[in-house]
Amino acid sequence: MRVSDIDIDVINMAHIWDKEKKDFSLAVVIKTWGSSPRQVGSMMLIRDDGHIVGSVSGGCVEGSVIFSAKKILAESSAEILDFGVADQDAWSVGLSCGGKISVFVCPRKKIQASLFEKLNSANVNREIFQIECDFRRGEIYENKSLNSNDDCLPLKLIPKPRLFIVGAVHITQYLIPMAKEAGFEAVLIDPRSHFATSERFPNIEIINDWPDDALKKFRLNENDCLVTLTHDPKIDDPALLIALNSPLFSISCLGSKKTHASRRARLQKQGISEEQLSRINGPAGLDINAKNPAEIAVSILAELIKDWRGET
Repeated sequence: MRVSDIDIDVINMAHIWDKEKKDFSLAVVIKTWGSSPRQVGSMMLIRDDGHIVGSVSGGCVEGSVIFSAKKILAESSAEILDFGVADQDAWSVGLSCGGKISVFVCPRKKIQASLFEKLNSANVNREIFQIECDFRRGEIYENKSLNSNDDCLPLKLIPKPRLFIVGAVHITQYLIPMAKEAGFEAVLIDPRSHFATSERFPNIEIINDWPDDALKKFRLNENDCLVTLTHDPKIDDPALLIALNSPLFSISCLGSKKTHASRRARLQKQGISEEQLSRINGPAGLDINAKNPAEIAVSILAELIKDWRGET
């Protein structure tokens, strides 16, 4: 059984409810066969008053999960719910294309104490955190050495991908909100403080330092990526020198093929190897014949998602 990612948004709400002493159950998709709207590891919270957050499928499947969760809360005993739907009946009961799905529903009392607090702390600190859904014991708990067998589902909290954007340009105004909607954390870096302002870029971390100085403040890892958009070697190149010597999952640079050739030549003179240079997506973005800033932002984000999902 493969290790699935933890749904961060659901876990964050569970942490809030846990602090408020609200009673709830956590439902987790543990197996799927055939077609299913949600993948293994998908989560849904069901509060004792019926309020839900997240999703494990759709339609009557989730209705049945909610109904069963009330009994599970009352009995303080976890349960596995199995749903099987034929193709011709799929739409009527919530599975869009037929198939089967199994959902593990665990009441709050059977979840390790302070687990959601630990998960929240790991998320804030961008740390990996591992838990297990133990079907035999009917519990969910932290486990640093994940098992992989029919009695449990290992789950891993992986920090959201963090996007460093160098350049407070027009494209950036489209890229940031789209990237945030797609689940990226974004940091804008530009020493030109008259461009990188909170008025132009609200609700985003802005650093008005030279990119190399700014990036040195972070512990860069394989969950980070970089996009340079200024066309100015004085600003872009220092960021690239840091990024190319760090384990980022994606590095992209705006500019034509001619501009990129000049960029490669400059970086080679500063000791960057051919192997390192091959990591750069240049020109940035998937080739969708994008013309205006919004379309270019879409192409860049699509390439970032492709690199992120390809690595994971």
